[in-house]
Amino acid sequence: MQMGDHVHGISIDGSSSNRFEPFDDDGRIRRTGTIWTASAHIITAIIGSGVLSLAWAIAQLGWIAGPSVMILFAIVSYYTAVILADCYRTGDPVSGKRNYTYMDSVRSILGGAHVPTCGLIQYLNLFGIMVGYTIAASISMMAIKRSDCFHESGGKNPCHMSSNPYMIMFGLVETLLSQIPDFDQVWWLSIVASIMSFTYSSVGLALGIAKVAATGNFRGSLTGISVVSVGQTQKIWRSFQALGDIAFAFSFSFILIEIQDTLRSPPSEAKTMKKATLISTTTTTVFYMLCGCMGYAAFGDHAPGNLLTGFGFYNPFWLLDIANAAIVVHLVGAYQVFCQPIYAFVEKWAAQKWPDNELLSKEFKLQIPGFLRPYSVNIFKLVWRTVFVILTTVISMLLPFFNDIVGILGALGFWPLTVYYPVEMYITQKEIPRWSFSWVCLELLSIACLMVSVLAAAGSVAGVMLDLRVYKPFEMSY
Repeated sequence: MQMGDHVHGISIDGSSSNRFEPFDDDGRIRRTGTIWTASAHIITAIIGSGVLSLAWAIAQLGWIAGPSVMILFAIVSYYTAVILADCYRTGDPVSGKRNYTYMDSVRSILGGAHVPTCGLIQYLNLFGIMVGYTIAASISMMAIKRSDCFHESGGKNPCHMSSNPYMIMFGLVETLLSQIPDFDQVWWLSIVASIMSFTYSSVGLALGIAKVAATGNFRGSLTGISVVSVGQTQKIWRSFQALGDIAFAFSFSFILIEIQDTLRSPPSEAKTMKKATLISTTTTTVFYMLCGCMGYAAFGDHAPGNLLTGFGFYNPFWLLDIANAAIVVHLVGAYQVFCQPIYAFVEKWAAQKWPDNELLSKEFKLQIPGFLRPYSVNIFKLVWRTVFVILTTVISMLLPFFNDIVGILGALGFWPLTVYYPVEMYITQKEIPRWSFSWVCLELLSIACLMVSVLAAAGSVAGVMLDLRVYKPFEMSY
């Protein structure tokens, strides 16, 4: 080996020079992701509006069960993410066939009826997230308006208002942004959204600390909200719903394979992903513990379902306005990031179903004032994406219950996407013998998580039914 070959053939970290080749082993442009970019993607995906309900969730469970359940969910999410990382490649972990998406992994390893079932659950979960984001955004927009109204009236005006106009406003913005042609063109929305998520989460944490410092004591109890306050039945349902809220806050498995597909190698993508998962899960859990526990310490049994809107009538109101504005901006971007897979799936299916239909392929050039290039408009995409946003907006107006919806989403996605499919794929991939110790442990984990998901779903549905007793469609006000 010549000296020059040695210098150029070994990278700083000691890995071989093939990472400097222009293409990966599958013929695609070489991936450049690292442990840090993967960690950032996961943290961005996990820390969302779900963090705002954690103080309420801990209030239902208390100081013992609340943090304990949160840590258990973190451990389960981390472990299943680790075994899911081994499913990125089928066969050999270094040179096996790549699976570019979660669905590709299920198709390659399990196949059969698992593929459409997984797809249905995944897309239903994404659709539900769109509904949840619309509700959360409208609540934050109202919180800004109510905060200003409250301070203008000196606290004399209760400032009740309907959430419907704000949901419609959010829907209009998403209708416009939904016409962005491809997923790779919304990267800037993702960056802005991630900055906003840390902004409002940090404000919530800071206000919780400030309130505890001002009162000088930690509120709350070991067992959570008392049976005397809500009744025994309601206490049970709320505890179950809290499980769903916490599960929702930790959900990220359904995009893990997509994140792993951005990583460069060597080292193997699975090895890098496991380290990134440990870093991001640890960081997120610490952040969640701080936000949830400080919120509960500040408000005790009266911890609000949405931490920042619950702070709405407290000073400094301008800081709360900034935090709620950050929530809205974050949700505007997050909506687009999560709905793009649905758009891509439907449009690909339509193109395969009707390959010769001009409506699906023909584009019209539209010159927008102030833009140098004309904008390409596809009639099918324009109509279908607009109908999709309208549908999510209408459902949000029919069921504007933030906490209950979050709980249902957490229950719907946690067991099948975070636990069941990763466990079954890992067992199949590693050829773990049936009834062996490892097989029994993995299946017991799956069954236990299924029971938790069922309880969480039951609690959240019970919450929705209770709200519907006094609710009139399209007339929800706060």
